[in-house]
Amino acid sequence: ADLAALGNLEFVARAVVEGFLIGLHRSPHRGFSVEFAENRPYVPGDDIRYVDWRRYARSDRYYIKQYEEETNLRAWLAVDVSGSMAWSSDDSRIVQKLDYARLACAALSYLLLRQGDSVGLMCFDDQIRTRIAPRAGRRQLTTLLGALQQLGGGGETDAGSAMRDVSVRLRRRGLVVLVSDLLVDISETIKSLHYLRHRGHEVLVFHLMDPGERDLPQAGDALFFDPEDESEVRTDSAALRP
Repeated sequence: ADLAALGNLEFVARAVVEGFLIGLHRSPHRGFSVEFAENRPYVPGDDIRYVDWRRYARSDRYYIKQYEEETNLRAWLAVDVSGSMAWSSDDSRIVQKLDYARLACAALSYLLLRQGDSVGLMCFDDQIRTRIAPRAGRRQLTTLLGALQQLGGGGETDAGSAMRDVSVRLRRRGLVVLVSDLLVDISETIKSLHYLRHRGHEVLVFHLMDPGERDLPQAGDALFFDPEDESEVRTDSAALRP
């Protein structure tokens, strides 16, 4: 709540990220870079600049030095902006889940862009509401923070179709971060996440829960209202808590 009150997303993101150890991601592919990986036998056509002459002197055979390739990461931040995200059990003390998602994504964007990665943003409810292609650089941070600042919650949720949209746009292995309260079609969402993993992408899920959702206060007879489909149900919350 204190961080949200500061308002300036860029300042907050920097404050959250400070102190983290920042390092480059390593590619599973082999290239010619700084850090040695292994030797392999020479084949005609290989560049003789990478012949391991010391090993040749010992074995009288030609070997090529291979190195780990340093590469940047392409990341998509997929943010649920459905009606249930724009809710707090206590507006005076607890930020909305959407506000927390905004702060988390700002910090992640700052961290990833600072270490040279490319970051994109997708905001969805039952449709894609915002889509910003992954790019690197300072200007991209300004673009992402501006979009996050404008987020508003409304509508129902279809996380599965959003994840399928991301999978089409990630043409090489990358990172997908889903930020949601997960009030979604569970089987469809899990199927989509499994598909992303099958394609070789790293998948992280941030499950946001309001303390009221986690603990369900004992209010006795209560009328529960769904902010997405506007349905209502009257029940005894104390009986439901277990």
